[in-house]
Amino acid sequence: MAGRKILIIDADPASLKYIANELRRDGHEVLTASSGHEGLVAAWRDLPDAILADPTLPDLSGEELALRLRADRRSATVPLVGIASDARPTRRTACMEAGFSEYLVKSPTLVAALRETLAKLASADEEMRPEGGLLIAFLSAKGGTGTSSLCANLAMNMADQNQSARFVVADLVLPIGSIAGIVGYSGEQSVITMAQMPASVTSPEFLRTSLARLDDWGFHILAGSPDPQKGSEIKVERIEDLVHVLKQAYDFVILDLGRSLSRVSLPLIGEADLVAMIVGADLSSANPSRTVWEYLRGKGVQRSAMYAIMNRSVGLVGLTKEETEKIIGLPIQSAMPYLAENLSLANNQNHPYCIKFPADTASIILGETARQMVELARRRRTG
Repeated sequence: MAGRKILIIDADPASLKYIANELRRDGHEVLTASSGHEGLVAAWRDLPDAILADPTLPDLSGEELALRLRADRRSATVPLVGIASDARPTRRTACMEAGFSEYLVKSPTLVAALRETLAKLASADEEMRPEGGLLIAFLSAKGGTGTSSLCANLAMNMADQNQSARFVVADLVLPIGSIAGIVGYSGEQSVITMAQMPASVTSPEFLRTSLARLDDWGFHILAGSPDPQKGSEIKVERIEDLVHVLKQAYDFVILDLGRSLSRVSLPLIGEADLVAMIVGADLSSANPSRTVWEYLRGKGVQRSAMYAIMNRSVGLVGLTKEETEKIIGLPIQSAMPYLAENLSLANNQNHPYCIKFPADTASIILGETARQMVELARRRRTG
């Protein structure tokens, strides 16, 4: 479990400092809180991968802390480990029944026991997801249909509705990506830099800790190629491997494939739990969308894996939902209204649409579409 985000809740400043320093030496990002209420705020705001708590706190009992953490979706499944000064078996039983994952007693061997416990919890987490996280791919048959904007905004809504899960958005549009410009990411890590690293380096732990998390958007980002020259030089044989590692590192992997149908994107589309096809309300988008769907079907992509979204990206006029369905041969499962200058304003300010315009009808549609997509992806995974 090296390189994870760990929250320590302990009212004893000496104990808190000692454990925090030891875990930082192991490469963890450590957050600290000295009271139960402060710990709850940190747990729900910062979304740690594990929580260590002394059940003896000045404001909340360990049992109450556990019950409140387990009652909130943001922390319901996060491992909670007791680091207790109370060694009584009855207290241990009470805490475990309230929701603690493990109960360790403070002693000279506590840090060693913590390391072993965190490693076991990490291993159990990976075993629970042998196929890796859910994979949702966004694509279109024609440029200018708003694929990247919808990808980012729907991923934001998915993350907001599933706050205990880890989300990553990977921009695989070549030769130049677009997600970074929408969400306001200006860091150095990208699919180019990751593809240049050997597979032995880009482990699930490395990707979990190296990819930036965007607080307003609620997901981590693997940015696309920063310029066409670098995009043309990418080691394409590494992309599929990177996506597989992302699936081990995150609960949801959202891919922006743009209008790319290539030897890189086709295997990823084939293994996706759900494929969102963005279709414009005009013949120049609907006709090639039909061609793409027929091609994917010929490659073995199941109809149940397709989720067609109609996006009126260029104006109010155009084909109706029924006309578009008849042309492309797929049901339109979500239809976005024309967002006019509102979407451009939100994108230019790097704000999620639902935060910039929370009362807008489109924000409601985005939220419901995100909910449906996650539900369908989970249903297809479980059969």
